[in-house]
Amino acid sequence: MSSPALLKNRITDDMKSAMRGKEKPRLQAIRLILAAIRQREVDERCELDDEQIVALLDKMAKQRRESIEQYRKAHREDLEQQEQFELEVIQEYLPAPLDAAEIEALIGEAIATADATGLKDMGKVMGLLKPRLQGRADLAAVSTQVKSLLS
Repeated sequence: MSSPALLKNRITDDMKSAMRGKEKPRLQAIRLILAAIRQREVDERCELDDEQIVALLDKMAKQRRESIEQYRKAHREDLEQQEQFELEVIQEYLPAPLDAAEIEALIGEAIATADATGLKDMGKVMGLLKPRLQGRADLAAVSTQVKSLLS
């Protein structure tokens, strides 16, 4: 394990601020995040570090984006707005997203590092990229990009 979870402390402090400010929707969203963190800590019997929390938040954000799409198709604006709000709160705790040029540079670097020549090296390249892009880019989109470059 690396350093103590500073991110978890920040989320907890924000929860207390939301309580004091009587920001019910924000408080609810933050409690969802903390519940997911605690659940993982109980399941794995360990204290999560910032890197693991970012991975968890990234997964939660992906789930919200998928739900938003489903609710949009079902014309459920109320639920879509709720998920959108939760997504915005989750994104506050994720690292700043990378732009397309930064992602392309990292992909090029990973391909060179892995000495990748074809699709058979896709796993190696993604293995190098995942820790650097977690929470900062849509890994599914990056995977598609890598696939097109390697084929």
